[in-house]
Amino acid sequence: MEKDSTKKDKPYQTVRGMHDILPKDEDYWRSIWEIGNEISEIHDFNFIETPILEAVGLFEEGIGEATDIVEKEMFSFKTKGREIVVLRPEGTAPIMRSYIQHHLGHFSSPLKVFYWGPMFRYERPQSGRYRQFHQWGFEVIGEADPFYDVQIMLVTLNFLKALGIKGLKIKINTVGCRVCRPTYRKRLVQYYRTQKRNICKDCIRRYEKNPLRLLDCTVRECKEIREGAPIILDYLCQACNSHFKEVLGLIEDNEIEYEPDPHLVRGLDYYSKTVFEVVLPKNADRALAGGGRYDYLGEVLGGRTIPAVGVSLGLERIIEYIKEKEIDPKRKKKPSVFFVVVGEEAKKKGLCLINKLRLSNIKVLESVGKQSLKNQLKIANKTKSKLSLILGQRECFEETVMIRNMKTGVQETVPTENIVEETKKRLR
Repeated sequence: MEKDSTKKDKPYQTVRGMHDILPKDEDYWRSIWEIGNEISEIHDFNFIETPILEAVGLFEEGIGEATDIVEKEMFSFKTKGREIVVLRPEGTAPIMRSYIQHHLGHFSSPLKVFYWGPMFRYERPQSGRYRQFHQWGFEVIGEADPFYDVQIMLVTLNFLKALGIKGLKIKINTVGCRVCRPTYRKRLVQYYRTQKRNICKDCIRRYEKNPLRLLDCTVRECKEIREGAPIILDYLCQACNSHFKEVLGLIEDNEIEYEPDPHLVRGLDYYSKTVFEVVLPKNADRALAGGGRYDYLGEVLGGRTIPAVGVSLGLERIIEYIKEKEIDPKRKKKPSVFFVVVGEEAKKKGLCLINKLRLSNIKVLESVGKQSLKNQLKIANKTKSKLSLILGQRECFEETVMIRNMKTGVQETVPTENIVEETKKRLR
């Protein structure tokens, strides 16, 4: 049967789990970009960007083959050159790859960088979580001092506070190091051996491949079993114990609200010593940011042991919370002028004047498709522009522009050659 050529096909939609960032949300995103860049500069973090595509081995080796990300969530494919590449699922491993590849330790020690951009994970879409999502991250590479563990927490809290989010709390734990973690891992396996019949299928797999992830399960029955599990604080070596105590001391010195969580492990294998999450007030299960120390990642990726600590913030979750709490985006909006043109001659001359104003750093709005003066002034009111600049046939002939104060309705006529100076004067 032939397809009816007159029947319209269903319009294309976004791919499942992906989403558009629409103009109505511009203020939220621009607020994050502006405040994030300001906070980064104040705390001496420099921008770095890595490619969206990376070699699959970077994440298999870097974050662990037994993690949920590598096992179930990576978007991977083979290129025409038969390379297997992935859309990056997180930002830290690529940053460390870049650090090693470009010998960035020679430029600064420690290296303090920030990044932001899209990440990709094939997971079930839910509120605030998408298959393409955006993260902002801070990393300090080349320094093992607990000072930087807490500095990473402070820059994260300062960022979120600047966005208007209050009452935040740090959930914190340590996952030990190569010296003490094997003993704890062995003890954890012994405990869960008696519970294998009661845990979920994912946890049975974790038991065999990555026992620490047993503590990360959100299934109710598994969370109940976890309460009786041994905690790593009882198995820490002297170095890890001293490091964690110093971190907690610095947190208290800086009056950061925190809650020790002996079951917090995070979901990636590269973590060592400090791990933490920044959680929302009255909802400790809802994290806006998470991070920790990853002193062995550099060695795993083919370099050497490079001490490092970092954090990533989920931007969609942050915006969702800001909207939920009706927090106004803290963005300084540049005052605008609305340029009204009436007639074809005014349209031609108006484009030159509009460009002249924009080159002088004046925000100009227009809607030349609306023919009448009345319709254009209605739009000017809706945009809440401070001034309207009106150019009609008479003004073109006299080489003038009418400036209208949209609040008072007062109108003045000025020569076109003085339009920039006169507009700036009235915008002050």
